[in-house]
Amino acid sequence: MILDGYRKGSGDFFPTLNLPLPAFSLHLEVVLNPAEIAQLPSRDLAAATCVVFDVLRATSSMITALAHGAIEICPVCSVDEAWRLKMQQPDAVLGGERHGDIIPGFDIGNSPSEYTGAQDRRIITTTTNGTVALRACAGAQCVLVGALLNLGAVAAVLRARSPQAVFLVCAGTFDTFALEDAYAAGRLIAELADASLSDAAHAAAAVAARYPDAIEILLRARNGQALVAAGRSADVEWCAQVSRYTVVGQMEAAVIRPLVI
Repeated sequence: MILDGYRKGSGDFFPTLNLPLPAFSLHLEVVLNPAEIAQLPSRDLAAATCVVFDVLRATSSMITALAHGAIEICPVCSVDEAWRLKMQQPDAVLGGERHGDIIPGFDIGNSPSEYTGAQDRRIITTTTNGTVALRACAGAQCVLVGALLNLGAVAAVLRARSPQAVFLVCAGTFDTFALEDAYAAGRLIAELADASLSDAAHAAAAVAARYPDAIEILLRARNGQALVAAGRSADVEWCAQVSRYTVVGQMEAAVIRPLVI
């Protein structure tokens, strides 16, 4: 390894590496928390693909719905917005949660099992973090719905399309980082071995490498523990299934539909 260079205007040695940089076809960045997500609308995402993860449970429920024949899913940021959209689409299923529980007056909550009867239905959904993260990515060239449930399918889409840049967006919990979302991002990174990585992507990949068994880390995560304490351990087990489904959701004009590959 050859170190070279001095900082101009000073006598301090400033090392640089005189090594050729590898050529990568794909660059991966990881957005780790809601504070970073809030900055996405102001970033230039015109050439980027965003993959949004809210493993426990919003994006897992969405992928379950699409896998069971849902026509489309409309993610909205607030309860009021959901009710307004429901008035325009009275036949739509109204789903979502606040603090993990079904919203009063809604048809279903945020458990994946509630979305298995979605065949030929339209769904309007609002959740604490997941739908907010999806809508924050609206300026991206492509927005994909990711979960452990469809990890292999998402990787296949990214390999086939080879976008210029990919943001793996971890929805988080309220205002904080969520371990399970970073884990899912890290598992996806492992599927894309030739990509270049940001520092946050390296961190997510390290987390994933530490836990080859998805259910172990989901049960360690704060959200996983909260769900178990609330009697929803079946939801955690469902969301921990890796690549169960081959469907990928793509959001266009604030509507998620199955991606035709």
